[in-house]
Amino acid sequence: MIRGPRGTVVRLLIQRKGVAEPFVVPVTRDTVELLTVDYRMLDGDIAYVRVTEFNAIARDRLRDALEELLAEDPKGLILDLRSNPGGYLDTAVEVAGEFLPKGTLVLTERERDREPKEYRVRKHGLATDIPLVVLVDGGSASASEIVAGAIRDHGRGILIGETTYGKGSVQNPHRLADGSSLRVTVARWYLPNGDHLDGKGIVPDIQVSRTPEQAQAGADPQLDRAVAYLISGR
Repeated sequence: MIRGPRGTVVRLLIQRKGVAEPFVVPVTRDTVELLTVDYRMLDGDIAYVRVTEFNAIARDRLRDALEELLAEDPKGLILDLRSNPGGYLDTAVEVAGEFLPKGTLVLTERERDREPKEYRVRKHGLATDIPLVVLVDGGSASASEIVAGAIRDHGRGILIGETTYGKGSVQNPHRLADGSSLRVTVARWYLPNGDHLDGKGIVPDIQVSRTPEQAQAGADPQLDRAVAYLISGR
């Protein structure tokens, strides 16, 4: 009901804790562009790039970010995939290709009664040599786990953070007569080393937790550990 033609107004009735009565906020509808890629240089000449989801523009935005960051001649690169829920599989393969050599196996999709389908890097990436750390946590799922797993399995970089969500399957939705829906698993994804993600996730090479209190206070021990690793090599 909130969606509608661009330029029109929707009136939202808001009930807020600490406010006695609900109140109305008029909002003019417009195109909302999500921040897919965030990047910056950190202290110690370390480059940082975060990908929030693998949507249709993620690969192009990542490539633009890498071009700008690599022009600074960083000592290392941090790829932040924390709380990345996934997205398009082809985009994930393209993103992985920015860090892995052309022809590298990213994942294998297995479907019943069909030959396994391999997904490999198709193009030359921008960041295939720079020292690399990937940040992951329990919100890293599906396609983001594929990217992190491929980087780990090929020894391209290390993972720091917390065990990922564990989502490595493909579902087809079927709408039922009563309006509900049924999702049927039709295929599973396997990492280059043969691991299946579902229900297990990926355990990072260096486990570092981040509490809600630390996040609220702006502290990020996972990022700090990644920077320290790239500077010291351990």
